[in-house]
Amino acid sequence: MPLARIDVPHHTSRAVLEAISDTVYEAMLTVAGVPAHDKFQVISRHAPDELVYPSNGYLGVHYSANIVFIQVTWNAGRTTAVKRAFYRAVADGIHVATGMRTEDVIISLVDVQPENWSLGTGAMPYGPA
Repeated sequence: MPLARIDVPHHTSRAVLEAISDTVYEAMLTVAGVPAHDKFQVISRHAPDELVYPSNGYLGVHYSANIVFIQVTWNAGRTTAVKRAFYRAVADGIHVATGMRTEDVIISLVDVQPENWSLGTGAMPYGPA
C-alpha cells in the first residue's frame, strides 16, 4: 500500500501531471513489486514561492522552475538496490514521457511498518490480530 504525494509547479499541464502519475505508479508495479490497483496519490500544484529548493544547486545538481517533488510512503523492507532502481525508473520514465530534466525530479521514500495503514472503515488490514 503506497501513498505517493506529487508536488509540481502551478504551470504544470494536465498531460504532464498524468504522465508523472502514471510513471510513478508503473515504477511501483514493475520495480518495487507493489500489488496492482494500489494507486493512491495526492497531486498538488504550487505557486512559485511554495516549492523551495537551493538556487545554487545541491550535490552538483542544479534545478529549474520545473522541479517536481515526489514522496512515496510504503511498507518497509525493500532493498537499497530496489530503491535505487525505483529512483532511476521514475526519473528516466518522467523524462521520456514529458521531456522534463531528470535533475528536476526529487524523490523521497518513507518506509513504514504495515500496521501503520488504515485503508478505510477504520480497520487495520495489515496489522497484528
